[in-house]
Amino acid sequence: MDEGCVFCGIVAGTVAADVVLDDDVAVAFLDRSPVFKGHVLVVPRVHVVTLTDLATESIGPFFERVQRIARAVPSALDAHGTFVANNNIVSQSVAHLHVHVVPRRKRDGLRGFFWPREKYAAGEAARYADAIRTSLRNA
Repeated sequence: MDEGCVFCGIVAGTVAADVVLDDDVAVAFLDRSPVFKGHVLVVPRVHVVTLTDLATESIGPFFERVQRIARAVPSALDAHGTFVANNNIVSQSVAHLHVHVVPRRKRDGLRGFFWPREKYAAGEAARYADAIRTSLRNA
């Protein structure tokens, strides 16, 4: 754990987040400034900055969680698919490995690597998180 890391705070439960998955390998939660509503960040419980810092034996279990989220998001949010991405250093706003799982719909306007951001209305994030958690339980 890195005490100055907001994602470590979410993993530890000391920083509030709309968590959709929490197990011994990873924590997944809604991005506070989503590309599209339902945008999930998946982080390993262990503090590492980049994918290359993650222990080799942890890569498979971590990406199994990413895959579960990528499978759950479309059914939870009536999306056509997902965009899954990871930055290392450049454009990485929090120095803790995180994988983005962004719900996608045909003609949603996302082009290239320009990521417009949205905001949740009061209580809206909790409804999105609940839908994804329900989809994970039913998968």
